[in-house]
Amino acid sequence: MPLRVVFMGTPDFSVPTLRAVHAAGHEIVAAYSQPPRPAGRGLALTLSPVQAAAETLGIPVFHPTSLKGEEAAAAFRAHAADVAVVVAYGLLLPETILDAPRYGCLNLHGSKLPRWRGAAPIQRAIMAGDAETAVEVMRMEKGLDTGPVCLSATTAIGPEETTGDLHDRLASLGAATLVEALGLLEAGELGCLAQPEEGVTYARKIDKAEAHIDWRADANTVHDTIRGLSPTPGAWCEARIGGKLERLKILRTSLGEGAGEPGTILDDAPTVACGTGAVRLVQVQRAGGKPVEAAAFRRGAGLAPGDRLA
Repeated sequence: MPLRVVFMGTPDFSVPTLRAVHAAGHEIVAAYSQPPRPAGRGLALTLSPVQAAAETLGIPVFHPTSLKGEEAAAAFRAHAADVAVVVAYGLLLPETILDAPRYGCLNLHGSKLPRWRGAAPIQRAIMAGDAETAVEVMRMEKGLDTGPVCLSATTAIGPEETTGDLHDRLASLGAATLVEALGLLEAGELGCLAQPEEGVTYARKIDKAEAHIDWRADANTVHDTIRGLSPTPGAWCEARIGGKLERLKILRTSLGEGAGEPGTILDDAPTVACGTGAVRLVQVQRAGGKPVEAAAFRRGAGLAPGDRLA
């Protein structure tokens, strides 16, 4: 029989899984999401992507500010769910919630656990230069991403793949993996194994201070940092354009050839020298502008070999 599911998620990453669970025929009795937030120039209240998608599917949406306390637990138990599916929800789940569904809570996590537990696993994997990552279905327990892993799907990380690129691939792969896990759960065949005790790393939340490019680092580090922070918050530097320093986001790069003082533009590509090696700029974005091809930007901004990025 189809499972009674409470879905808990908030951002774009969660939506493919919500849709896939619904399409698989499971009964989503409720969706929990973060409440509408002010957004845009007019600061109008904007629904989370999960709430917007749930409403189109006719799923009732709840957005409590906290799940602590007996009142919240009683409301959650009233859904009489077989399982809760949690994908980037944004609130910690107390034990009263974790224990409420018949089969507990399954979390979809975007890393190869126990590597990159925590808030920013996709960004941190790319910034560290990892060659592969995974989506994993984990049975939730009280600790942060410490529960046993029930199903995993591994994928390579391309050498020029950005967080935006990988985010979209993992969202799709994760949806299929989670639906497979629910099928196994429905059949009584979902087994979960404890995570290894070795190899634990934590994917701390991205700090905006990390986004200022340090051209003194080696080329691989610069390249991985840029693609790991793309598209948001976006790694940035400053360029002197028309006699004024202007902030410039670097969205895509590739490893280049050449050497020079860190931050120096070496050629028309444009290639920029790092502490060791160099990177070629592929896509950039001026403040208030749209992403553009880097060589065209260089020409339009009047930047030339020998100019410096800071």
